[in-house]
Amino acid sequence: MLINIANAPDFLALAQHFPERYPALFESAAPQLDGKAIGRYDILAISNGEQLIGDLKSGINFFDALAIWIEDISRPESLPSFGHTSLPFQGGWVVYLSYESARWIEPKLIDTPSEPRPLLPVALALRAPAALVFDRKHGQAYLVCEPGFEALVRQCEQDCMLLARQKQAAQRPEAANLTISADPDEQFLESVQRIQAYLRAGDVFQVNISRAWHAYSHAPVAAADLYKRLRKANPAPFAALLQYGDAALLSSSPERLVQVQNGVAQTRPIAGTRARAQTKHEDEQLKASLVGDPKERAEHIMLIDLERNDLGRVCQPGSIEVDELLGVESYTHVHHIVSNVRGELRAGVGPVEVLKALFPGGTITGCPKVRCMEIIAELEGTPRGAYTGAIGFINRNGDMDFNILIRSIELQNHGSGARLSFRAGAGIVADSIAEKELAETEAKAKGLLRALDCD
Repeated sequence: MLINIANAPDFLALAQHFPERYPALFESAAPQLDGKAIGRYDILAISNGEQLIGDLKSGINFFDALAIWIEDISRPESLPSFGHTSLPFQGGWVVYLSYESARWIEPKLIDTPSEPRPLLPVALALRAPAALVFDRKHGQAYLVCEPGFEALVRQCEQDCMLLARQKQAAQRPEAANLTISADPDEQFLESVQRIQAYLRAGDVFQVNISRAWHAYSHAPVAAADLYKRLRKANPAPFAALLQYGDAALLSSSPERLVQVQNGVAQTRPIAGTRARAQTKHEDEQLKASLVGDPKERAEHIMLIDLERNDLGRVCQPGSIEVDELLGVESYTHVHHIVSNVRGELRAGVGPVEVLKALFPGGTITGCPKVRCMEIIAELEGTPRGAYTGAIGFINRNGDMDFNILIRSIELQNHGSGARLSFRAGAGIVADSIAEKELAETEAKAKGLLRALDCD
């Protein structure tokens, strides 16, 4: 079923008022960057309540269980089209993967110390047989659903009418009264030194190390309100809001892990960062120095090769190409070097196989990937959780789109209070200067701190 909606409802308002029915929102909060169209669609998933929870202690491999679930439900027909539009999602699954989900892919990865309670499950898949989709290019909204789930459409129509009758005035979300702390600078600087010892020993070529920020509130924090602040403070093309029980994930990510569409898989690696300057002249100088820096270019090319290798596990030989090389995207607080790598999938390759080949993204681990992850576990000493994991959707026909969870906040309300956390990192190579890498983490955290009103 595909319904053309004349007046687009407020997707975020639906998610805020009915989080169990609308648990996941995907947005192109920065659909255009430097004149390029990066994101086009906003998607509000509608759940029927079915779910798959990943638990590392259960003995069940989450990826294997998800592949079986998808195979049981998927149908061979292609997605229906509506006029000029072939929508990216018309029923399937929402999938969240924490960074630790990689242990189901690489069992040799060492364990890390446990936390009191993770804010979200290690991995989560939610069945979403229906969705609201907004096409930003044509300004058109659609309500879609799989056959047999028309009741979800009727419920959504009722929810939209209820919100329309309320006609609540738009309000600026208030900042929570938060106490915030960050990992000590010295801890990060020491980690850089230890990584450079591994580099000199020839263990690795580059390692992405991160540091954490934690915030606490004596009152509950509304996830939708905080997300609204985040997308304003740090707009990004691969933004997402996931609400699950008393926990939520708020992402304003600039980086795509992988997209599959019409049999073509592509990944969009980011590596190389400069903080934005106060004046336009200085900003343009920083932008030019970024793409012209031999260190940054060499690091970026190395990671493109890693992504080509990952795509090579699931793509046809000879089909992999870099169709965008060493571009620069300018965000609110940083410039990034970005490339795009794509290839044609081999026949019979399913969406879970693609995820296992690409996850986690090499730009946020380093190279070689598995050894870097061992070093990350050793130096960070705590699970990353959502940070550098992924969230996205899988269609019944195998199409999919996932981001990398950077610039992302985890939130959990408990009783009369709330706790929040996020991380920011930097890629360390042999000639990295520790103090500059520390400053890079602070530049990346700036938009999140502004959303928390702590900047």
